[in-house]
Amino acid sequence: MNKRNISYLALCLVLFIFVVTSWWVSREPAVMTEQIQQTKQTGNATSRVGYTTTTALINVTETLLDKPGGYLANDILPPFSLLDNMAAWEFGVLEMSRDLALAFRKDFSRSQSQSAENEFLKVAQPQFNIDHRSWAIPSAESEYRKAINQLYLYRAALSDSTLPESQFYARADNLRDWLKNVEKRLGSYSQRLSASVGQERLNTDLAGDVGARQSTNAPGQQRVKTSWWKIDDEFYEARGAAWALLHYLKAVEVDFAEVLHRRNAMVSLQQIIRELEATQQPIWSPMVLNGSGFGLLANHSLVMANYISRANAALIDLSELLIQG
Repeated sequence: MNKRNISYLALCLVLFIFVVTSWWVSREPAVMTEQIQQTKQTGNATSRVGYTTTTALINVTETLLDKPGGYLANDILPPFSLLDNMAAWEFGVLEMSRDLALAFRKDFSRSQSQSAENEFLKVAQPQFNIDHRSWAIPSAESEYRKAINQLYLYRAALSDSTLPESQFYARADNLRDWLKNVEKRLGSYSQRLSASVGQERLNTDLAGDVGARQSTNAPGQQRVKTSWWKIDDEFYEARGAAWALLHYLKAVEVDFAEVLHRRNAMVSLQQIIRELEATQQPIWSPMVLNGSGFGLLANHSLVMANYISRANAALIDLSELLIQG
């Protein structure tokens, strides 16, 4: 075998390893329903209000770091640096987790506006906000690990009667404040996914308020279209966010059960969970397709936008139910 054939063989072997490695680390984690079910059935510390939601945040963020291949968004070497779909999925999970961590710090752990911040959450929440692509001094993974460690301390303190300053308040107003942020997040994903085929949009920024103003003039109508190069990234970011939110709402179903039952809102929450479960169906196509409207090819972005829009509409209804006494 001459040197040229050996070189070709070596190149093919390297490419094969790259392909197999890329497939392995690009697999999305499964929905962790069993862990949430276990907190429903066990007692003692796990029955404390807030335990399940805190555990969900811990489990989701740990999975983000410990899934096959680990955390990829800040990797700078191939093939990991080329896997932008998984990096987008990770960012979606991270954004939804950042919103929940902020809700923990400013709402769930505080009874009134004048109450003191929880010491553990005050440290944890900012550490989730480091640039998700930071790879050194400090790396994103190390900061996220520090935040998770603080969440463990907070969860342990919830069941410690000697630490009354660590609390979780399952109140309707706390839940609604977080859900309002989730609504905006899902609304953004829905708009970006729907723009995969391009559409003319009217400017409704000031609609409903005759006295409203904005900083600069904006056109009354503009064409919005997601770049062809960004369609798959938008899809996987929304899919990752929906995956994380699915776990958080399942945890809310446990910790806020009494609040939801009193307002006859449990079924509304369960409907949202069903819509989000539909976003996690297997993708049988080797790539995210972008068919035009009612054309021959599927448009995965529009399908995802449909599920997210339905979940968002149900979230709005749920928020309204939480206002009612």
